[in-house]
Amino acid sequence: MSFHSPLNAPADHKAFMVDYLDALSLVERLHRLLLDVIKDEFERVGVLEINAVQALLLFNIGDNEVTAGELKTRGYYQGSNVSYNLKKLVEMGYMHHQRCEVDRRSVRVRLTEKGRNIRDVVSGLFERHAEGLEGRGVLGRDGIDQIATALRRVERYWSDQIRYIY
Repeated sequence: MSFHSPLNAPADHKAFMVDYLDALSLVERLHRLLLDVIKDEFERVGVLEINAVQALLLFNIGDNEVTAGELKTRGYYQGSNVSYNLKKLVEMGYMHHQRCEVDRRSVRVRLTEKGRNIRDVVSGLFERHAEGLEGRGVLGRDGIDQIATALRRVERYWSDQIRYIY
């Protein structure tokens, strides 16, 4: 059992703050590294016309049909300029778009066959990574569950902070 007296609270807080900032930096680096890994995979298989952000968007949409607004609310797209990426993906033939019958201002998008092929490349990459992480003992089921649980708790905390501001 550990006891934290008020006397060492500032040192504990400072250590927590250092670890928190390190974790934030790690999340940011991991996201950039994920995009680099996807980019490298596309270079390996000869897909050069779309970028990693667009490929990840196609992967996240999968077999769903969604509006541009739903991309963010469902967590399919984390970046800015979603309209630009959707427009480019439609122009290059990776996505279909169609105006909603009910709300003509809203556009629904879904993957074309070409888009599903990209989704499958990303899916295969992630499958190989999952097998490699588990097979080499880098991360097991318990470890991935702990990471996901901790990150969801931070996500909830941050979401609550945003709600309380407004």
